[in-house]
Parts: sequence; C-alpha cells; structure tokens
Amino acid sequence: MHDCVMFFSYFGSLVHYMELENDTRIPEFLLLGFSEEPKLQPFLFGLFLSMYLVTILGNLLLILAVSSDSHLHTPMYFFLANLSFVDICFTCTTIPKMLVNIQTQRKVITYESCIIQMYFFILFAGIDNFLLTVMAYDRYMAICYPLHYMVIMNPQLCSLLLLVSWIMSALHSLLQTLMVLRLSFCTHFQIPHFFCELNQMIQLACSDTFLNNMMLYFAAILLGVAPLVGVLYSYFKIVSSIRGISSAHSKYKAFSTCASHLSVVSLFYCTSLGVYLSSAAPQSTHTSSVASVMYTVVTPMLNPFIYSLRNKDIKGALNVFFRGKP
Repeated sequence: MHDCVMFFSYFGSLVHYMELENDTRIPEFLLLGFSEEPKLQPFLFGLFLSMYLVTILGNLLLILAVSSDSHLHTPMYFFLANLSFVDICFTCTTIPKMLVNIQTQRKVITYESCIIQMYFFILFAGIDNFLLTVMAYDRYMAICYPLHYMVIMNPQLCSLLLLVSWIMSALHSLLQTLMVLRLSFCTHFQIPHFFCELNQMIQLACSDTFLNNMMLYFAAILLGVAPLVGVLYSYFKIVSSIRGISSAHSKYKAFSTCASHLSVVSLFYCTSLGVYLSSAAPQSTHTSSVASVMYTVVTPMLNPFIYSLRNKDIKGALNVFFRGKP
C-alpha cells in the first residue's frame, strides 16, 4: 500500500513539475513526416487513407467472422480476434493524426498529445508482441499435445494470458512515459517522424538521457528478445513434432495451421528489426520513417488477409455472415 502511495505521489509530482515548467518548454512539436514536397501530399494522403481504411475494414471483418461463428470460438481464433482488435487500435494511434497533418499542412502536435500518442503506441505495440508469442504457445500446445490441448488451453488460461499481456504492456508503457516526462526540451522541437516515437523523443531532449537509454535497451531485451526466443523455441518443438509424423497429409495439415502465424511473426519482427537497425545508422531519419510504416501500417493491414486467404473456416464464417448460408 505504501508503494502505491509513493508511486502516485511521484507521478503527481512529475505532472506538477511539467505544469510549472510550461513557461520554459515549447508546448508544441513539429512532426516532419515523409516529405515537404507539395506535389507529393495528395498522393501520400490518398495512399495512407486507403491503407488505413483497408486495415480497419479487414480487421473488423475478421473479428465479425470469429464472433459470429460458434465453431471459431477456440483459443486460436480467440487470440486472433484480439490481435485484430489491437491492430485497429495500434493503427489509430498514428495514422489519423498523420492524415490531418497532410491535409491541413500543419504538422504541429502539442506536448501533451505527443505524450499520449507515445503512451498508446508503446502499449499496443507491446500487446501485439505478447499476443504473437501467446499464439505461438497455443500452436505448440495444439500440435505437440493434441489430446490435452482443450484441457490445457481452457477459457480461463486464455483470458489470463490475455490479461497478463495487457497488464505488462500497460506497465511498460507507463514506465517509459514517466521516464520521458522527466526530460527537458530546450532547443530542438522537430521530430523527424510521422508520430511521436520514443527513441526520437529521447534524442531531442537536452537533459541527461542516460536512464532513458538504459531503460530503452533493458526493455528491448526483456520485452523484445525474450518473446522472440519463446516464439523460436515453440516452433523448434513444433518442427520436431511434425517431423515425427509419418503421414504426409497429417504433416501438411499440422504445418498449415502454423503457416499464417509464422508469416505474421516474420513480418512483424523483421520490420521492427529493420526500424531499429535503420535508426542506428547515421543520417537515416528518412529511412527509419519509411521502415516504421512497415510495422505500424503495412503489417496490421496484411494480418487479416494472411490469416483468412487460405483459411476455410474464416471464409466460411464470412460467407455465412453475409449470405446467411454456408
């Protein structure tokens, strides 16, 4: 109880400090985006608006398919529907503001809005990461322990895994946000990105950022590398189990249940890794922004198509939903 009181007291003092320092802070940042060329703005607006609408529509259809068909009320589709919901929220944290900036040619974002955007971006990115790990564990249990699968992956465990993913992501996002609130911004207020990205915010600060960088690296190892290791271990055990199956048809069926998830995992981690590698390179601001589009826009847009194009259950559920017949 004492720790909780101390935590909220610390958070309150940080907010109070921020209010007192408003006179010395510039209350607005500039999101530079991709290009200031006027001729490119209509193209960029149309491109990202279409991608945003496809992302929302595709993920909503997947959620509707899973929720409307009782045959899809299984652990795999439970996590898949939640992944689609998180992908919608993830996209909504960055794209609407970018579209408004492109349309109005005003790239300003207030300090408070920047902090809020950064918090929710870290939150939903973290949940995405944890859900992909949980889905790998689900496939591991389904293939390696098929007889005990429904007993082990019961609704209580599935709900608990989802709740833990939300809590851990929320705590991590809150901690990173509180760490940014302690920073001072003195001279440079241009963010060379289309959203308030954590690493860019830290680089803009004129106060000591040692603790922020240490927290960033620690979180990358604990919340980035550890889940990836869990995914790789799960698939190592899955491949070992599939190799022991004698029937070629059974092998194909077992592997096909993992192919979609493996494609999404590869897309998510490869694009995320590309962002951090490009941001570490000198004079790579534009490259980092373009790479960020891959996992903030392209990956959430492709997820429902990857999971539904070769999935007869999803296509059957959508067919019943729209036409009223299988």
